[in-house]
Amino acid sequence: MGGVIVTNPPKADAKDVEALAAFGVATVSEAMGRTGLLGPSIRPVQQGVRVAGTAVTVLSWPGDNLMIHAAVEQCAEGDILVVTTTSPCTDGLFGELFATALQQRGVRGVVLNTGIRDTQELRDMGFAAWSRAVSSQGTVKATGGSVNVPIAIDGQVVRPGDVIVADDDGVVVVPREKARETAERSEAREAKEAATRAAFLEGQLGLDRYGLRDTLKQLGVEYRSYEEYTGAGS
Repeated sequence: MGGVIVTNPPKADAKDVEALAAFGVATVSEAMGRTGLLGPSIRPVQQGVRVAGTAVTVLSWPGDNLMIHAAVEQCAEGDILVVTTTSPCTDGLFGELFATALQQRGVRGVVLNTGIRDTQELRDMGFAAWSRAVSSQGTVKATGGSVNVPIAIDGQVVRPGDVIVADDDGVVVVPREKARETAERSEAREAKEAATRAAFLEGQLGLDRYGLRDTLKQLGVEYRSYEEYTGAGS
């Protein structure tokens, strides 16, 4: 079974990646119109970590991590490895030895649409990881696949060089051409949220700040006292 390893794909500008690193996954997704999320099933193996980097993509066969070995060579400072398989797989395709090799090359983390193992070792060495499953199940190295080609995870396309942002809430992909625009929109959104937070701290209600009382009225939602609602005392 053949495949392809694409070398030197275009990448998002490093300054735009660093700008996006300042924002959470939820903010970035909202800034793109609630798009880009890789789904709720991909979860961090650690807590309190946020990373952003450019994607190096891997398409492997289930239960086979040969192409991850091939991908390590294509990884560089500031990258995040993103792995999926040709059909669903929860085997532990990635572990501490891979993380050691990637960390030496300046890779910021890994996102796996598969299983992962050695999670305690990964936490101990400070290598950030997100995965669909945790599994000790081993793998083979016997089938060709591809590196740095477009892949799909939970309906979202990830291309080599796109920006990956990951934190406790999950993972979002930002198309490399939209990195700067998304960073600017994320900054504006955070400024708006800061103003709202200040208003809430002063006691203002979301019903009033967002003009939701009119929305409730238009939807036919009525206010009734307990006595009116239950007919008590009638």
